[in-house]
Amino acid sequence: MKTLVDPTPATPRTARPERRVRVASVPAGHVYVAHLLSPDGNGVVDLLADPRPNGAPSTSQRWWPPVMLDPAWVEAHHGDFDVYHLHFGFDAQSPDELRALVAALRRHGKPFVQTVHDLRNPHQPDPRPHRAALDVLIPAADRLITLTQGAADQIERHWGRTARVLPHPHVVEEPELSAPRPSHPGFVIGVHAKSIRPNMRPLPVIRALADLVTDLPGARLRVDIHKETADPGAHAYAPETLTALRSLADAGRVDLHVHDYFDDAELWRYLRSLDLSVLPYAFGTHSGWLEACHDLGTAVAVSDRGHYAEQRPCHTYRMADEGPDPVSLRAAVEAAYRGRPAPRADPATRGAERRAVAAAHRALYEDLLR
Repeated sequence: MKTLVDPTPATPRTARPERRVRVASVPAGHVYVAHLLSPDGNGVVDLLADPRPNGAPSTSQRWWPPVMLDPAWVEAHHGDFDVYHLHFGFDAQSPDELRALVAALRRHGKPFVQTVHDLRNPHQPDPRPHRAALDVLIPAADRLITLTQGAADQIERHWGRTARVLPHPHVVEEPELSAPRPSHPGFVIGVHAKSIRPNMRPLPVIRALADLVTDLPGARLRVDIHKETADPGAHAYAPETLTALRSLADAGRVDLHVHDYFDDAELWRYLRSLDLSVLPYAFGTHSGWLEACHDLGTAVAVSDRGHYAEQRPCHTYRMADEGPDPVSLRAAVEAAYRGRPAPRADPATRGAERRAVAAAHRALYEDLLR
């Protein structure tokens, strides 16, 4: 990142560097947060590195649970940052702990920004703890950001606060962002059940897709799931789901892949292998997965819950708590089938969008500091 020169200096003395803004971002080590910085390195925003959580090895990039959420960290490090910006990671904090965090920031005169990514936490089956956390954070924040107008409207209705709407920046980096999609025969529909987080209803969605895929010439259904769902010692252990998926695979109705977590390169390769990614979400708000599909030219079908459909062009279907409406799911899949190839993000447009988002964050921080 470079310094900028005052174009009209009062004297021919050395150019005055522009003030840098030090941001305690919770977290810093997340692709969304990293892409809030200018891609050309010409910004003046510096993110503090994520403190290493207790128990994390010195070589780890792990940022959770975020140490910066501890009021004691603010007390010890308030001189190291100018603005505090909260994104993710407060799932385990009680309302009292969050109030103590806000009080510590107030004691030291530190502006507090929150980006409201989730109005309903996809990792929590009970919505009440997350709502209680937002009841503390949203009224306390000096500035609010969110990703879609629908989410901003919901914030206005529930808390009487105005949130600035800034789009999700690209997820995929160059050169992958511009890499051509490999060709493949047929039409591949994918459902990645991951580790079956609480907002997912993979089995009802997969069964509905298996019923309709035979009506689409050349179509096949690929299902992925993480190995830890087969581990009795893992939190994600889901033997009934795996048994049902293996039964579908044995009957030739799905192409089942059980594997460890993909790294980035594997994930991009997987997404490029799909013509349509179906997201089996019963609740939630926004999706980075949807953004990655947009980057790579993979169509998305997602439920009408949350504000997913406002992020990028996608197909939607109706979802109830127990599973999808099969008629609207069929319509979404058939629309993607007819609409090949799917729209793909233009790398130049994504780059310009990222620069605009970075500039908007910088201006917001500087306005607070004035």
